[in-house]
Amino acid sequence: MSSLRLPIETDHLYLRPFERGDLDAVRRYHMLPSVQRYVERPTRYDADIPAAIEIMRSQVELHRPGETLTLAMVRKGDHVLVGQVGLKWSDATAGQGELHFVIDPAESGKGYLTQALTAMIDLAFDHFRIHRLMVRCDGRSHHSIKLMQKLGMRLEAHYREHALFQGEWDEEMHFALLDREWQVSAKVQDLPIRARVA
Repeated sequence: MSSLRLPIETDHLYLRPFERGDLDAVRRYHMLPSVQRYVERPTRYDADIPAAIEIMRSQVELHRPGETLTLAMVRKGDHVLVGQVGLKWSDATAGQGELHFVIDPAESGKGYLTQALTAMIDLAFDHFRIHRLMVRCDGRSHHSIKLMQKLGMRLEAHYREHALFQGEWDEEMHFALLDREWQVSAKVQDLPIRARVA
């Protein structure tokens, strides 16, 4: 496997490793109550943000199962950090991976997550040779559910009231995609119909 080249570029974003200077941008969305339930490590207090950034700064490669690659979603032009995406290598033998994502709610609905997750799915299947990717999302998040469907992911489980978070029951949905399904849906394109020459 060739070494990973960063940043990854999409139409409107750079996906790059986190930097110490990202502190204020991460604080802006990590500490929002609407985002708290989706971040992997607790960042309820201002003092939690530097530690979270240091962990994300160290997540720049995947060499063995259990490791996570976490990248900042930075908008081209003004270089504003709008969110983060991650790829966790769950199991080497079965080629399993998991995608994570968080976006600043103020930047939601602009197509950034579609671009970032498409790039991460390409990376997972083409670079890391992962066989199956899964994503967890809140069962009440209609935007996330529509995004998973748009990406061609299949609903595999819906866990109702499976955990308590700050006094509320969580609804969690699991979506998944196989490498061969992504290749068919994203890589193969129909050729335009041409008039007969002969």
